[in-house]
Amino acid sequence: MNLSNTPNLISSHGQDAAPARLRVGITIGLSHPKETLWNNGIKQNAVFLADALKNCPNVDSVVLVNTTDVPITSSLPWDLEIWPTKSFLEAKDQIDVLIELGGQIGAEQTAYIKDRGVRLISYCCGFEYIHMMESVLFSRNMGGGNLFINQRYDDIWMIPQVANCSKAYFEVFRRHDARVVPFVWSPVFLIQKTAAMPFQGLWQVPVSRKGWRLSVMEPNIDVVKFCLYPILIAEMAYRSEPEAINILQVCNTLPMAQKSMEFIALMNQLDIVKNRKSVFLGRYDTPTFLATNTDAVISHQWENPLNYFYLEVCWQGYPLIHNAELISDLGYYYAGNDVEAGAKQLFAAMSDHAYNAAHYVYDQRQQIARFLPNNTDLVASYSALLTEVMARPLR
Repeated sequence: MNLSNTPNLISSHGQDAAPARLRVGITIGLSHPKETLWNNGIKQNAVFLADALKNCPNVDSVVLVNTTDVPITSSLPWDLEIWPTKSFLEAKDQIDVLIELGGQIGAEQTAYIKDRGVRLISYCCGFEYIHMMESVLFSRNMGGGNLFINQRYDDIWMIPQVANCSKAYFEVFRRHDARVVPFVWSPVFLIQKTAAMPFQGLWQVPVSRKGWRLSVMEPNIDVVKFCLYPILIAEMAYRSEPEAINILQVCNTLPMAQKSMEFIALMNQLDIVKNRKSVFLGRYDTPTFLATNTDAVISHQWENPLNYFYLEVCWQGYPLIHNAELISDLGYYYAGNDVEAGAKQLFAAMSDHAYNAAHYVYDQRQQIARFLPNNTDLVASYSALLTEVMARPLR
């Protein structure tokens, strides 16, 4: 994108004084005009952060800023009146802060907004160290020789679950300290998706079948969320009480089940597979699969102890057997890689959940409230972060 013929405009508030209320942009990177919200959490993350920042007393407006050439149309899966969305060219002269979240700007674009006195914040919500490690080791293309590492950020914000593995990676390459900021989530899209479903897609007591339908929905695209340990938990439960399980459904595994000889060989060792009590499926959106196919969800993470999937499952009242330590107060928690403990938690859900379903939904939503965009403490934290960034000298 050529900005060389565009005059360098300095915002009226200058480079050293923050305006009374800030105009904030949050980047997204659209791949096509009708992009779904359920293929990954990045676009949802941008929307949820926008909602949180709208509640900050020092924020005047928030706009989503698309960094690709995909046009902004009414086909987008969010309301443009509620979440205004513009191209970078449209937004570049109308913002005081740009939060780079779902789409990256280049060196020339960075120089342009810096000349205007705009603060640039890197919002890190992905496992970038792990993704880069896998790219290097397994020849996954992440930009290659065109990889641009911006070193002109005014701040680096990390959500809690990525700090442990990626903090040093961010800080060394971007030459700036990184700090943990509150995780934000909202059920707004989940509610829209489930509005027309029976019972709004909420968990229902299993009836008219023998045993529970267990689901595993790990994405299986990197090491942080892989299906093997949840399968082992189901296997341990099946060996103990085979009649308690109707079916094990493992989503996002169809290519592996067809082509990976190692995966096939491992699965053929398991009773739950040999006895035809399991199926290996493709990709499904979470709310629909839960409402139509699921009585309980088994999950496992490695360096990913908080994500949208867990909150979606718990918000809808489904038993979530998981090892995510940042939300150990949600669902049915087991520690680390302890599959026996996971199987015990699965049995606890199958034994008690039907009697506690209404209280479970209420309790889960009360606990999840700490992540909502209108949470008072969360909003205060982001307001203070913005104030501090604007008080610093521009980099």
